Amino acid sequence: MSSVPPEPIATSELQRTSANEPTIVPAHAADEGATLETPLTSFTRCHLGIVTQLEGSARLPELVDAANHARQMAQTTLDLFRQTIIPHHAEEEAELFPAVMQSANANERKAVRGMIERLTAEHREVEGLWKRLEPAVRAAARGNRSEVDAEVMEELVRAFLRHARYEETVFLPLAERILGRNGNHMAALGLALHLRHVPQVVGYI
Repeated sequence: MSSVPPEPIATSELQRTSANEPTIVPAHAADEGATLETPLTSFTRCHLGIVTQLEGSARLPELVDAANHARQMAQTTLDLFRQTIIPHHAEEEAELFPAVMQSANANERKAVRGMIERLTAEHREVEGLWKRLEPAVRAAARGNRSEVDAEVMEELVRAFLRHARYEETVFLPLAERILGRNGNHMAALGLALHLRHVPQVVGYI
């Protein structure tokens, strides 16, 4: 049986068939990073960007809570220094230290003077560190962008804790013994400290 060779396909027919078939990117082109753009590509990229941003927005409630907590903590710190620490330092220097020094006997005065000088210097140290932090803390309390220096804050906390520990364990026990020898001095000190917290009444002229 004789075989009939196939008829050659016309070039125009090859071109017509290729035009109607989907285009396939050759393997070597894909390896080289060639990308086929289609009208839907921009929509895909847009969705990818939206999803990425939404994933970050999912943390928004947590971040808002943290920001609110930071504002509250900043205001609490401002109030602590303005209403408690600074007045406490002034009260000790105006009332407590002079009362202890005045009531100390000759053998105690040198040691008491040294303690008072140390405690007063520590007051200035704590207040100086606070002055460096106060503007940033005030801005944070208002909800404004600010950067509170972590190293200075840590130094401030350490300085105050060191000061309070020395005062509580060394100076105040000695002060109590010295003032306790004279009930009138202790009563006078208590009255003076009380009067400093009584609101001042402006008299009528």
